[in-house]
Formats: sequence, C-alpha cells, structure tokens
Amino acid sequence: MNKSAKPPRRSAADTALRGEIISTAQRMASSGLTPGKSGNVSARIDNGMLITPTGIPYGEIKPADIVAVRNDGTAMAGQRAPSSEWRFHLAIYKARDDVEAIVHTHSLNATALACIHRTIPAFHYMVAVAGGDRITCAPYATYGTEALAKNVVRALGDRRACLIANHGAIAVGETLRKAYDLAWEVETLSAQYARARQLGRPRLLSAREMNQVLEKFKTYGKQPPVKL
Repeated sequence: MNKSAKPPRRSAADTALRGEIISTAQRMASSGLTPGKSGNVSARIDNGMLITPTGIPYGEIKPADIVAVRNDGTAMAGQRAPSSEWRFHLAIYKARDDVEAIVHTHSLNATALACIHRTIPAFHYMVAVAGGDRITCAPYATYGTEALAKNVVRALGDRRACLIANHGAIAVGETLRKAYDLAWEVETLSAQYARARQLGRPRLLSAREMNQVLEKFKTYGKQPPVKL
C-alpha cells in the first residue's frame, strides 16, 4: 500500500464494532478463557466479517488492526493478516444466518476434552444452553484449513457451540457478549463433566427430558417488559 495513502474512513458503527471485538478478545485472555495469543474473535458485517489479526497480543491490538474479510475470503489491501482460523469463521457465517459473532478459545477443560475427542453428553441440563442435547466434537484437521472449516460447520449443525478435536472450542451467538458468555458456559460444563467422570460414570438425562429443557430454554433468562 502507498505509505501516503489515507486509511479508509469508517462509520461510527464500524469503529464501535472493532472496539467491541478487541474488548471481547482482551477479556477472553485476561480472564484465563484462552492463553497467550491463542483463540480468535469475529463479528459479521455486510458482505463479510471483522476478525482479530494473527500474531498480535490482544493487549496491543488497535481498531485499525482488526481485519475485514469479504465473503469471498479476500481481505482489503493494506490490512493486517487475519487470524489463521478465518476460514472456519467465514464458513460458519455462510452456513448460519442466525450467527452474528464467534468466539474461539483454547480454554483448559474444553481443550482437554477435545484432545480425547470427547463429546459432552446430557450429564447436566445446562448442556442445552448450546442449543442441543450434547456438545459435539468436530473431527481433527490441520488448523486454518478448509477441511477444518467443513468439520466445524458439520459439528455445529444448528447448535451454538462445539469442541474441535486436539484444538479447542467454538461458541457463536447473536452478539459478541452472548458468544463470549457461551464460551464460558462451555468451559464450565467441560470442567464439571471431567470432574464427574473422575468420580464415576455420569448418569445422563433422557432425550425426553432434554427436549423439555430445550423448550424451556426458549424463554430462559428473558425478562418480561416492564410496565411504566
């Protein structure tokens, strides 16, 4: 890029979204949800997505470092290089119209289960928070590849979270906050399931019970409108 060229002008909404991606990534790192520079965060925009750059510590990322990737997989000229996992982020957005944000972590317990290719079954009703009666584990493929992107999309299906074999976890949502909160739920459930397996054989909830929970979760956490 010509060094004298001016950076593109951004709307207030674009600048705000870049800032929210950065704050989400920094919270993810500082809370211990993902170590070092691992993991990545993205949000949908018109004709593509914004995603964290590769190789830059979260504490050093600035709004201009967030990378805009088009739906055809190309990034705007003169930008930072996007996260190496941009392919599965973009594949999820293309497959799921309901997804507006994605958080990918290498959180301790979820990654430990992923390393033994373990699906999280219905050992606890809160498994339904991810949108199904289990949290599946996507088959292994080399990071950053189209093969991994396809595996992740299949493992997610219409759910909101999955594990990735020998890798980590993914959580999606209508907002960055919801995707981040779900990533923590997945990590918590992973820790509980791992502990339960240490104590014995977890007793799983039936498909009927999980269907009832999934139905109740359609209104879970939603407050009725306040009458003034």
